[in-house]
Amino acid sequence: MTHDTGLRRGLNARHIRFMALGSAIGTGLFYGSASAIQMAGPAVLLAYLVAGAAVYMVMRALGEMAVHEPVSGSFGHYASSYLGPLAGFVTGWTYAFEMIIVCLADVTAFGIYMGFWFPDVPRWIWVLSIVLFIGGLNLCHVKVFGELEFWLSLVKVGAIVAMILAGLGIMFFGFSLHGAATSATGVHNLWQHGGFLPNGWAGLVASLSVVVFAFGGIEIIGITAGEAQDPQRVIPRAINAVPLRILLFYVLTLFVLMAIFPWQQIGSNGSPFVQIFDGLGIESAAAILNVVVITAAISAINSDIFGAGRMLYGMARQGQAPVGFSRVSRHGVPWMTVLLMAVALLLGVALNYLIPQSVFLLIASIATFATVWVWLMILLAQVGMRRRMGPLQVAALKFPVPLWPFAPAAAIVFMLFIFVVLGYFPDTRPALWVGAIWIALLVIAYRRWVRPKGDAAHGVLQAQGGL
Repeated sequence: MTHDTGLRRGLNARHIRFMALGSAIGTGLFYGSASAIQMAGPAVLLAYLVAGAAVYMVMRALGEMAVHEPVSGSFGHYASSYLGPLAGFVTGWTYAFEMIIVCLADVTAFGIYMGFWFPDVPRWIWVLSIVLFIGGLNLCHVKVFGELEFWLSLVKVGAIVAMILAGLGIMFFGFSLHGAATSATGVHNLWQHGGFLPNGWAGLVASLSVVVFAFGGIEIIGITAGEAQDPQRVIPRAINAVPLRILLFYVLTLFVLMAIFPWQQIGSNGSPFVQIFDGLGIESAAAILNVVVITAAISAINSDIFGAGRMLYGMARQGQAPVGFSRVSRHGVPWMTVLLMAVALLLGVALNYLIPQSVFLLIASIATFATVWVWLMILLAQVGMRRRMGPLQVAALKFPVPLWPFAPAAAIVFMLFIFVVLGYFPDTRPALWVGAIWIALLVIAYRRWVRPKGDAAHGVLQAQGGL
């Protein structure tokens, strides 16, 4: 068990790496990459590289704190410690809400994709079955969870590698494309169709909101610190490996796609991945992708329930969430938080049928805002930690942020710029409004229910002479 909690240290380096890959590489890569390409054209590669560098700095900031103080509440705990209890409360609940929203989208996606094979079975049966299955799985020992997540993520990674290799095969060996492309295959496709920046700098900037969200979920590495077998060794290795791997997967995948097809054609016939395998003449391309996307959805739901559950557990121990969330089963699992996530998903699925699609999309847009908010809080918490430290404490850090203070400052400016981007473009502006209203509601909730408890505890300590 961990020294300060009832959680068990059952996650090794392999589990943590693939959990992060599983959480970050979801259905967004398989279906969402096409919208980013349509916004920026081939320059989307530049957007991924810039966003990837910023996300890497976020992860290094989180890693510095997680190795220094490995706790289950992760960045919610660090925000409370270094930015104040209100910042921790808002960050923790925003992250949990983001996970519920993302899970809801993936659960719904799972029902839709199963309908591809079983069109006569009502969708709600599939949704109910996956919620019960993953809910039950998350109640098992954390090692069981980590093992399943490893194998699920391996399927996704395998599909991406296969697609990259297939694409390179088409490029270098001239495999038949069965008329899928209207022009010759090759790297020249990156600049021949309107140039590298066909929609100008505005298109590149507009794509950043989609691109940034593609990296969302990677911060789960920090949450695993409370259950990692050897956090001071495992966490740094995962943080150094995973962001670069995700970036490599994204950049290579999109590079191959845009070298084979002119960028205007990508996504016109459904998923870009289906286009690749169809181009190779594989008749079951859609069915293969269906298996991969279903696996991706299960893996993402699995990781997100874990992440939100552990965050709420850490917050309950700090008095920022109901105390019941800190109860742990005999397997060392905070079962109340798993139950809450399962109920939220079931209610969410019901809402998904009841409310119009536009409203659902508006609610889902908060996930982009929430991701950037959480990253910004991680960066600011790390700055807050450094300001409290003396030179000797800084020198003793086992996993310090590189290029301090310039690189973290650049990453903070980038995150603030993303908020500006969200507000500037009409399509993404609702995300900013929804996000602002959500933060305002959390501040009111904190002042109404959480702060009075803290003030009361403070008064008791004063009366007892404890302060």
